[in-house]
Amino acid sequence: MKNSLNILCVIPSRIRSTRLPRKPLLPIHGKPMIQWTYENALRCDILSEVIVATDCKEIAEVIERIGGKVAMTDPDIPTGSERAAAVAVNYPQADVVINLQGDEPFIKPEMLKQLVNPYLTGEMPDMTTLAYPLAEDKYTSPGTVKVVTDLAGNALYFSRSPIPYYRTEEKAPVYNHMGLYAFRRDFLLLYPTLPQTPLEKTESLEQLRALEHGYKIRVCLTNDKTLEVNTPEEYEQAQTFQLN
Repeated sequence: MKNSLNILCVIPSRIRSTRLPRKPLLPIHGKPMIQWTYENALRCDILSEVIVATDCKEIAEVIERIGGKVAMTDPDIPTGSERAAAVAVNYPQADVVINLQGDEPFIKPEMLKQLVNPYLTGEMPDMTTLAYPLAEDKYTSPGTVKVVTDLAGNALYFSRSPIPYYRTEEKAPVYNHMGLYAFRRDFLLLYPTLPQTPLEKTESLEQLRALEHGYKIRVCLTNDKTLEVNTPEEYEQAQTFQLN
């Protein structure tokens, strides 16, 4: 698939993880998790460049060993989007920048295309993100981030709590949010200058900063699901997750 946009994919990857120590380096089917994420991103033919942004030499060595590109970043950068911005500042040719978290080892090329589809079709939203239909058993799980949208598909709110509250039998659409984003480059460079916001701090969800400051996030839908690896239980599931 050909397009005229320059799309930079940045994969932020920190070694520090409270729930799953040294997460990016843990093996899945014989390869470190970060290598799976990087190699699956490379399979997406619309990306101009793929770079791992890390604060850890060990992670950098994994990617460099397979001929990949790495940018060393400040370990004190608080969010993945800000780490992506620290890389994007050196790529003025980029029109769009994807923030693909390093704990998405099963990401599919088609999902990255769905994420940037608004840009490919001529729109230039501030940012986009990806979501899929929420399973009923995930509705009350704080580990599952829910998102509800307006009628144009822009995010109204993201929450770890169950949203919306079903006071009546009427069912409103609610989606399971995936933690990957695409930004117009100029907005990504603006994002780190925006002060952190009350809801962002309360929910520990970086995307709420954009909403609280009045910017829009287009929610792109997919029917695919991946396994984001954040906990020991999810890491165990990853060992038998269907590869494709």
